[in-house]
Amino acid sequence: MVGDGAATLVARAFEASGIERPDDALERYLSLYRERLLVHTRPYAGMVETLEVLRERAPLAVLTNKPIRATLQILDGLALTKFFDRRAVLGGDGPFARKPDPTALHHLQTQAGVEPGNSVLVGDSAIDCRTARAADTPLCIARYGFGFATLTPEMLSAHDCIIDSPRELLTL
Repeated sequence: MVGDGAATLVARAFEASGIERPDDALERYLSLYRERLLVHTRPYAGMVETLEVLRERAPLAVLTNKPIRATLQILDGLALTKFFDRRAVLGGDGPFARKPDPTALHHLQTQAGVEPGNSVLVGDSAIDCRTARAADTPLCIARYGFGFATLTPEMLSAHDCIIDSPRELLTL
């Protein structure tokens, strides 16, 4: 049910359960989410080691539709902040339109001094796929991510890279 924002998640959960949604359901969910943000959240196996190597090769960025405050809390709580320049971490509530609009990705590419074709968007969802296509940017699909189930075969192209673990990024 995740992947399209908190409001959609809450709506889907109540619809699936057949329970009438209270007026304050979204606010209650967001409050609980903030309190428990890092309770079960962990980096994927091999992610830290992969980021250690990649940061020596290229500028890294985070582009998410998650609110920036939660994004920074997660990066901080998982000791991942050190891999990203703060200006290269963009959330869905920032100055740019949310993915799949390509504006934020283009901003990150310009900031890093790279052309779209010389960067790669690593993602796991249909939203990430549409963002990469809109930005004319190569796409690497993380099959291990929760969003992989949202992708259909017709969304993918022969040029897309598909990986099953973060470490596979190091061989590309």
